Amino acid sequence: MLPIDAAAHAGRWRRRHPVDKAVLGLGLTALAVCLPPWPGAALVLVTALAVLLGPAGVPGRRLWRACRVPLGFCVTGALPLLVRVGGADGFVALADGGWVRAGELLLRSCAASLGVLLFAFTTPMSDLLPRLVRAGVPAPVVDVALVTYRMSFLLLDSVRRVRDAQAARLGHTTRAAAWRSLGGLGATAFVRAFGRAARLQAGLAGRGYDGTLRVLVPEARVSVPFTAASAALLAALAALTFVLKGPLT
Repeated sequence: MLPIDAAAHAGRWRRRHPVDKAVLGLGLTALAVCLPPWPGAALVLVTALAVLLGPAGVPGRRLWRACRVPLGFCVTGALPLLVRVGGADGFVALADGGWVRAGELLLRSCAASLGVLLFAFTTPMSDLLPRLVRAGVPAPVVDVALVTYRMSFLLLDSVRRVRDAQAARLGHTTRAAAWRSLGGLGATAFVRAFGRAARLQAGLAGRGYDGTLRVLVPEARVSVPFTAASAALLAALAALTFVLKGPLT
């Protein structure tokens, strides 16, 4: 199981309905996209970080590990705004106002990423996917997502076992050996994935699969107080943004 999935299953909000957490997490993401970068996205970033480390109870080290990859994409996307190509100053030169635009983009993207991570760190996929059918998503689409979600963990476990076996047989001692081991790892994972898929299909057919995977979903109800508090927090952030925007600009 991936660290973010383990945190979602063991978190404080594990028993809450996904709608409760979607209103808060995805609402913060929407505010980060729609509000001005300063001070709107900054307020959203601080709020999402405070909720993640506070009420949601996500460990700081685990949050940082999950944030590193999105943060790398955010920084990579902001760097091109610092320069411009062509013009009187040469083929490549610093762009006028590039630092401001890059900072705004980085602030907005980081705030939006934290909003999505808030939802991901508190909502297991096994709770979310089966409920999508009630929201109008076609059942076959949900079934494919459920099977893919399950098969991903099995594939990652197979890759880990093969890597451990290769390391025990000194398969990573030299660069050439590491490349050979990597090729063998890819081939083995490919064959095992197809083998598992064939066994899964045979098992479903033997159990009378009729096009729908029926799974047990934990009982949960939408919390009106929690949802109302989340909506009030989002409204307060939007109002505070427009109050502070005037004096700051």
